[in-house]
Amino acid sequence: MSSKRVRVVVADDHPLYREGVVRALSASGQVEIVAEAEDGNAALAAIQQHQPDVALLDYKLPGLDGLTITHAVVRDRLPTRVLLLSAFTESGVVYKALETGAAGFVPKEARREEIVDAVLACARGENVLTSEVASRLVSEIRLRASRDAPVLTERESQIIKLIAEGKSLPDIARELYLGVTTVKTHVQHLYEKLGVSDRAAAVAEAMRKGLIE
Repeated sequence: MSSKRVRVVVADDHPLYREGVVRALSASGQVEIVAEAEDGNAALAAIQQHQPDVALLDYKLPGLDGLTITHAVVRDRLPTRVLLLSAFTESGVVYKALETGAAGFVPKEARREEIVDAVLACARGENVLTSEVASRLVSEIRLRASRDAPVLTERESQIIKLIAEGKSLPDIARELYLGVTTVKTHVQHLYEKLGVSDRAAAVAEAMRKGLIE
């Protein structure tokens, strides 16, 4: 094991909890606490000043919250990896944290040893999730995948079905009692929602997403 200690900023607005985490990290002999903070503004300032290996942040800090700080760290390309602590481990919260750029997410109820291990793993470049949080995240990913299909308006649904039947834009306009220009506008919206640029691709993508049979 390298003798170089992991440099860490710790931020939590509950003094007793923060002190307990700092004590556990320091006692490991592998961590150097370079700064402590009790709110988000101070935490971000400390990260910008010290550029630690890991920032261990409460998700719900006063002022700037953990997500906002994570976004700033990623945006400014700071070398710090953010590990979030939270009493809230709902799958949507975890998903948003990782999507924003957090390197890990640990429940505040985790044992001190688990938090120390998470910080060290984070410093090694690993992404850190407890088994419980990981399980919830999998469920969230599956749920979001099931919602992947774009929401079409009733008119857009009518038009994509007619396109699939091989109808031309003038034909569709006559059948729906619309102007051709209006139909073109609806078709363009369809293309944008489906992420395509032509009729054939629109039909194929709509079928893939279950929007038409």
